[in-house]
Formats: sequence, structure tokens, C-alpha cells
Amino acid sequence: MSKYSVVNPATGETVKEYPQISDEDLSAAIAAADDAHRNWGLKTSVSERASFVKRVAELHSERRERLAEIAVREMGKPMEQALGEVDFCADIYGFYADNAEDFLKDEPISLLAGDGTALIRRTSVGPLLGIMPWNFPYYQVARFAAPNLVVGNTILLKPAHQCPESAEAIQTMFADAGFPDGAYQTILASNDQIADVIADPRIQGVSLTGSERAGAAVAEIAGRNLKKVVLELGGSDPFILLGAEDLDEAVEAAVAGRLDNTGQSCNAAKRFIVADELYDDFIEKFTATMTAAEPGDPMSEDAEMGPLSSATAAETLQDQLDRAVAQGAEIAAGGDRKDNYFSSTVLVGVTPENDAYREEFFGPVASVFRVGSEEEAIELANDTPFGLGSYVFSDDPQQALRVADGLETGMVYVNGVGADGAELPFGGVKRSGFGRELGRYGIEEFVNKKLIRVLK
Repeated sequence: MSKYSVVNPATGETVKEYPQISDEDLSAAIAAADDAHRNWGLKTSVSERASFVKRVAELHSERRERLAEIAVREMGKPMEQALGEVDFCADIYGFYADNAEDFLKDEPISLLAGDGTALIRRTSVGPLLGIMPWNFPYYQVARFAAPNLVVGNTILLKPAHQCPESAEAIQTMFADAGFPDGAYQTILASNDQIADVIADPRIQGVSLTGSERAGAAVAEIAGRNLKKVVLELGGSDPFILLGAEDLDEAVEAAVAGRLDNTGQSCNAAKRFIVADELYDDFIEKFTATMTAAEPGDPMSEDAEMGPLSSATAAETLQDQLDRAVAQGAEIAAGGDRKDNYFSSTVLVGVTPENDAYREEFFGPVASVFRVGSEEEAIELANDTPFGLGSYVFSDDPQQALRVADGLETGMVYVNGVGADGAELPFGGVKRSGFGRELGRYGIEEFVNKKLIRVLK
């Protein structure tokens, strides 16, 4: 079997295999990216580049059904969610196309000592490498590609091994949008080849979304070669419930926050930290609502969950669950598996001595904890190596803000889930990585903020 292949996780069928790029073709791709940066990225206006990106947004909308079907086939995402992912991508490309000129306009320095003027001019830095995962094959690319292409950087994009078909579809959209050769290229490369790409002096930066292991390996190579890196890694996001005007609504939000993408999302709610006085009612309603969501055919429009993305993903989650129980945790609901399909599962009794206390469960498994105070909730929420997102539910606005201030995460959502937006920055702290994507800050990561000082 080729290293890059589409294996339908719902059926186990190998749909199509793709060849790995040759060393010669990879070398040519780097050269083309460098040439495109010099002759396109540095010589076109922001508005010209934005018009190409705008067309990519339109193509996502025009081809949404076909794009969604590819994602379902590659990694088992439920069809409705796959369509939503494609639509979100159209919003992201459109957001950067519409706002690029404002984001990249010259910034005068008003607090200037001495005569003359000074300004910051934002310009491109050159070819960039993007290394993207399988769980959101379009969205992850959009977060990286949209802002950097309007800046004028060019892109080499390495997709996940199981998502070559969606990568091919994205490549086609960029070509159909009119981007010149070399501006955006898909490379189906090995890890050894990627190490060589990072080390190449023409590559000016790397953005990776993936595991801690992959992030550490890429950061090590980039550091040796003095390359800037943006890393979006794992998460074990807390969902803190301290109060709710409507507990049923809070439970629905908790379940939605856990089961999106069949629980395979880095910023999903994974640890549910509940105030003592709400715990008994919450756990009763939460387990009932979780178990009512059953996995099904991801091609069905009404599927709430699909299979996990691969046999490897299912085996990994099974191992985590088995170890959790062996070390003292209790399955309060669910826990069943058939092939790559996992039932939604609720764990209780997870203690700091249990591996599950600090691991990230990448699938429909929720851990629920009882706490006696706001302070205990914050302490438990922060007792993790991760620091990506977090969710705070409270009927006391001042309490919600106090808790938000105390959380060691890059993002906090108060009284809601699923509130991401193209205009909102995304990223974490601690072992969840560093750097930001989306919003105004997402366009600032790979730019040359060039000082121009004019004395007379």
C-alpha cells in the first residue's frame, strides 16, 4: 500500500493510492515556490492577491458537496459537518480577501523621537511549508493558506497521509482561481523529505497542526535552521460548569462540544468540571444525552457521529480507555466499539494517578469531575500539560470573567460552544503550541514588519 492513500474508515476499503513525490520533483517544487514568490508575491499588489483568494472562497461554495463527500470518504466526518467545514473555509478565504488591504496597510509610528517620519510596512517573507492533519482537511489548510497568500508568501502544503484526495481538490481550486505555478503546491512527501524541505534556505517558515511528537520533531529541525514555526498541537480543553440558568441547555452544549467531528478535534471540550451542587443532575442528564448520540453511516445527512478516522485511531482510543479502567476509572456510560465505530463514552473517577488524567482522548470519550469551589475548578482545569481552549458556564458574569482570567489557555468561551469565527484568533499555550491563526493575528505570523525611517 502506498504511504498516501484513501482508506474509507466506515468500510475499511482502500479507495485510491497516491505516489509519494520524488526527490527531483520536490526540489523542483521548492524552486517553483521561490520563483513564484520573487515574481508574483513581491510584484503584485495586495488587492490583486486578494482577488485570487476571493475566488478560492467562491470555489469552496460552488464545489461544497463534492468537497464534503471527499472528506467523509477520507476520514469519516459526518456529511452535515463536512459541509459545514467547507462553508467555514469559504468564510475564512473571504475574510482575508476582504480585509487584507486594511490588515497590511502601512502603520505610522506616531511616538517618534526626533525629526522625520517612520512607519512599519508589512511584506512577505518567502516560501512557507505547511504540515496539516487529517481531522479538518480543508479548514486547517484555509487557516494557514488564506492569510499567507494575501501577504504574498508562497506555500508548499504537506497533507496527512490519509487525505491526499482532499489535498488534490484544494490544489485544483487554487489553479482554477488563477494562482500562478508555484504559488500553492501540494507535496506528498515523507518525513525525511520534509526534514530536507525545512532545512532548505529558501523556506522561510513552517506551520504545523498535529501531535506533540510531530510538533517537537519539526520545531527541533526548524530551530537548528533558524526558521520560525507556528505550532497548533493537542488539547484537553476543560468545560467548567459552575452555574446555569438552564441546565438542559448547558448539557446540550457540553455534548455538542464533545462530539463534534466524532470527538476528534483538538479544541473539543474533553474534561467536564462540575460544581458539587450541580454534579448529580448534570451527570444524569449528560450521560443520557451522550448515549443518545449514536455513530452511524457518515454519508447520511442525519448522522451525528461517524467512525473514527482509521483503525489506528480506534485502536489507540481503545487502549486509552482500557488503561483508564484498569487504573481505577469507571465507565458511567457507553464504552462499546465495533470496528472503527465507538459509542459515546463517559468516564468518572479519573484521579491524578491515572494516565487518563493528563492524556488527550481523541474520540467521543468525556471525563467528568466534581469540584467544591471556583478555585478548585480553576486548579483542576489548569492541571494539564495542554493549554488550547476552555469553556466556562456560569450564571454570574463576574464569576465567569474571574475564571476566564485564571485559566492557562489561549482561548476561553463563556456560556457557549462552537463559537469559532474567521475573525477570531485561534491558538494555545503550554504544550498546545504557540503562534496564532485566524483573525488579525493570523496574518501577522509570517510577515516582515519592515521599519522605514525617513529623516528628511
